[in-house]
Amino acid sequence: MVEDISVEQFVELLAKGDITPIDVRSPGEFAEGTVPGSVNVPLFDNDERAQIGIIYKQQSVDAAKERGLEIVAAKLPAFIRELQQVPGRKAFFCWRGGMRSKTSATLLSILAGRVYRVQGGIRAYRRWVVETLEQYRLEQPLVVLNGYTGTGKTNILRSLHRKGYPVLDLEGIAGHRGSIFGGIGLEPRNQRTFESLLVHELIRLRHAPYLLMEAESKRVGKAVLPDFLVEAKERAQQLFLELPSEARVEQIVADYDPERHKMQCVEAFERIERKIHTPAARDIRDALERDDFRTAVALLLEYYYDPRYEHTISEYGAERIVIRAANVQDAERKVEAYIKKAFPQAN
Repeated sequence: MVEDISVEQFVELLAKGDITPIDVRSPGEFAEGTVPGSVNVPLFDNDERAQIGIIYKQQSVDAAKERGLEIVAAKLPAFIRELQQVPGRKAFFCWRGGMRSKTSATLLSILAGRVYRVQGGIRAYRRWVVETLEQYRLEQPLVVLNGYTGTGKTNILRSLHRKGYPVLDLEGIAGHRGSIFGGIGLEPRNQRTFESLLVHELIRLRHAPYLLMEAESKRVGKAVLPDFLVEAKERAQQLFLELPSEARVEQIVADYDPERHKMQCVEAFERIERKIHTPAARDIRDALERDDFRTAVALLLEYYYDPRYEHTISEYGAERIVIRAANVQDAERKVEAYIKKAFPQAN
């Protein structure tokens, strides 16, 4: 049995963890953006989809359908086996909730019983994501971790998340650390993927008594934050972390692993080199070339990141609390102590 469900029903089932979404579009379409947690079991690969599209445009709809059936018939046993290997109850979708998802869902239902098909497909789902973010209002108090580069804000938030604290990890969602060097060793996500992941995280956290977040700029890698989140950040309680320079340098080197990603570090530096005073820029380049990464990082903090940060915090009008710590672990303990004191009923 194939049961058609709306996007809203689909999202509700996803939030409960009751289904596995199956994207039957081509790998190329899947890579451009999908529903978080989806498994890609394409009915047609990239070349087959392109071929059917040409037939559709140059011949007719019926000719395109006939060619599609020929392709599916040849791969049907392997296709069904792959679908059967996907665990849990299954919800199928394609671009518009049309032939591809209908064919896939019908084929599997013959063997596996009840399956779902999302009405309107990924197009309807994408419209839901955009509309939900446009209308979203953050109801909970927001606490923002702020501080100089290298104070371990992301590490602290992720550690608190593992302990069960309600954390909105924007850098994790964006696949980027939010700076010129922020994509090193990572795979930045596009706007569509970022928004899909973000809206589901907001739904997951909607009943949390408060939220913890890092002080990100409007853009994080390839992704742009929605206005409501930027505005909430600017109004929020700010915790400003202060660590000794040596601890910050060690944290940055540990996070970015420049020995492994030297070329990416050099390429990122070249994008800002002209913005740094010439003697300092030359010293940074020399340090990078001789693999003296700690010196390079210390100079980047002194001549680029710290001055920019000082300019940014001068514009903050929100209430701020300064947390001075010896290292990132000490900072985490103090942030956690603040949260427990500020929200005693929630911990």
